[in-house]
Amino acid sequence: MRYVLGFAMLAAVAAGCTGPEVACTAIGVPVGISLSIPSPNGISKATLEACWRGQCVTRDVVLSPETSAGTTTCTGTGPDSSCGTSMVPTGGLHGFADLPGLPAEPVKVTVRFDDGKPHTIEVTPAFVEANGPGCGKDGPQAQLVAGAGHELRVR
Repeated sequence: MRYVLGFAMLAAVAAGCTGPEVACTAIGVPVGISLSIPSPNGISKATLEACWRGQCVTRDVVLSPETSAGTTTCTGTGPDSSCGTSMVPTGGLHGFADLPGLPAEPVKVTVRFDDGKPHTIEVTPAFVEANGPGCGKDGPQAQLVAGAGHELRVR
């Protein structure tokens, strides 16, 4: 009896009874740390230094204007209707420091803005699931936000 039951279970697995398939795209995820500056008074440039396992990597962070979705307008309410929006500037800045080899463990990050003063925080980057659960992890990444006094916090 055990032999027949074992064979039946093996046949069920071989027939594809392992659950639904998950469709995953080949989307890429950059490894690094993003920086958001909602109120960039006096900030036009940033340099980010990340240190882990006795090594440090320094990158200039190219800052670009942040945007968000503006007012949404729709034509009609039926299934053939359409809606649209435009991106509008928020007044903030954002950038990304590409850091190949960045680990998913504590990293000491120091950011220097135009005034050259160091602003330091410890952050633990996390793996990103760009396609959602079941499609594997990419990354890791961390997201930082600079406050009004240029202090850093984790987003």
